[in-house]
Amino acid sequence: MTALLLCVFAASLIIGVPIAFVMGIASLAVLLADGSFPLLVVPQRMFNGLDSFPLMAVPFFILAADLMTAGRITAALLRFSQALVGHIRGGMGHVNVLISVFFAGISGSALADAAGPSAIAMRMMARAGYPLPYAAALSAATATIGPVIPPSIIMVIYGITEPRVSISQMFMAGILPGLLMGLALAAANFVISRRHGHGGGAARASLRDIAATALKAAPAILVPAIILGGILGGIFTPTEAAAVAVFYAMLIGFLQGTLTLALLPQIFLRSALLTSAVLLIVSTASIFAWLLTVYQVPQSFAAAITALPLGQIGTLLLLALLILICGLFIDTIPAVIVLTPILAPIAFSAGIDPLHFAMVLILNLTIGMVTPPVGPVLFVICTVGKIRIEVLTRAILPFLAVQITVLLAITLIPDLSLTIPRLFGYGG
Repeated sequence: MTALLLCVFAASLIIGVPIAFVMGIASLAVLLADGSFPLLVVPQRMFNGLDSFPLMAVPFFILAADLMTAGRITAALLRFSQALVGHIRGGMGHVNVLISVFFAGISGSALADAAGPSAIAMRMMARAGYPLPYAAALSAATATIGPVIPPSIIMVIYGITEPRVSISQMFMAGILPGLLMGLALAAANFVISRRHGHGGGAARASLRDIAATALKAAPAILVPAIILGGILGGIFTPTEAAAVAVFYAMLIGFLQGTLTLALLPQIFLRSALLTSAVLLIVSTASIFAWLLTVYQVPQSFAAAITALPLGQIGTLLLLALLILICGLFIDTIPAVIVLTPILAPIAFSAGIDPLHFAMVLILNLTIGMVTPPVGPVLFVICTVGKIRIEVLTRAILPFLAVQITVLLAITLIPDLSLTIPRLFGYGG
C-alpha cells in the first residue's frame, strides 16, 4: 500500500494536479484499495487536522498582512527603506531586501511578500534602470525572508505537527537566521550591482527625511515588537498575538484614514480565499501523513538512516539534503506536515536539538519556494512581473547559491538559531 500511495502521489504531481488534491487523491486511492478502513476516516482525519487552536493564527496573520497592505502601510515602509539605503550602490536592491525584512514581521508568508511589497520593489527597480530579470530574481529571493522572521505561518504549522518545540520558541529562533538571510542577499546585491553598474548616484537622505519617513513607518515597524513582546511577556499566546495584530492593523488604518469600511469586505474576501487554500492543504496533508504513519513509513525510513554510521553532523546534513530535494517538488505547508513526523524522530535520536532541526527544516523548505519545478514564489513573481519562468530561473541562480550558503551555516552552527531562545530561558 505504501508503494501505491507514493506512486499515485507522484503521478498526480507530475500531471499538474494541485498539491492539496494530490494528497487527497493518493490517500483516497489507498483507502479504497486497502479496504481495511471505512471511508468515514477521510472527513474525520481532515477535520482533526484543522481542529487546533494554534492553527487559528494562520487566518489572523493573513488578514493582518492584507489590512496593512490595504492601509498603505507598505508604501510607508518603502519610503523609509529608500531613505535608509537608497544611496548605496545597488540602492533599490537594498530597498527590496529591507522592505522584505520589515514586512516579514507582519505577514509571515513568502507569497504575501512576493505579491505585495516585493512586487512593488521589483517594479521600482525596473523603472530605476535595473534589468527586469535581475529585479524579479532579487524580489523572489527576498520574499523567502517572510516565513523565517517571526511571525511565520510555517512555524505555526510546524509547531502543531511537532510538539517538542513551541511556536514562541521558533519565533525567537527565526530572528537571527532571517536577518542573516537579508544581510547575505544585500551583500550579493551589492557585489552584482557593483560589477554591472546597477544603481548608485542617488543622493543620501538627510536625517530629517529619515526621521520623517521613520515616523510614518513606525506603526508597521512596531508590529513584530508588539507580537514578540506580548508573547515573551506572557501577555498572550501566538494565536492571540495574531488576533491582536489584526486589531492593531485596523486601528492604525482607520486612525490614519487609509482604511475605510468600504474596503473591508474586499479585504476579508481576499484573506478568506487565501486562508481556505492553506487550510485545505493542511487538512489533506493530515490524512496523507496519517496513512504514512499507519504503514510505518517513518519507522522504516528511520531504521534505514540510523543504520548508517553518519554521526550527528552527517545525519543532519543528510536530512537537510533530503528536505532540499523534497522542497523541489512539494509545496511548503504539506512538506512540513508530511516530512516532520518522518525526519524529526531521526534527528532527535541522533542528538540534534529539536529547535535547531526545526529551523533547518523551515529554512530549507522556504528556499524550496524559489526552486523549480514547483517554486510557488517564482510563479507569483512571473505573474506580477510579466516575465517568463525560464528567464527568472536563470536569473535567480546566484541568489539561490547565497541562500544555500546561509542554510549550510544555519545547519552547521546551531548557535545561530539557539542563541536568542537561550537568552529567554530555552535550553542550556
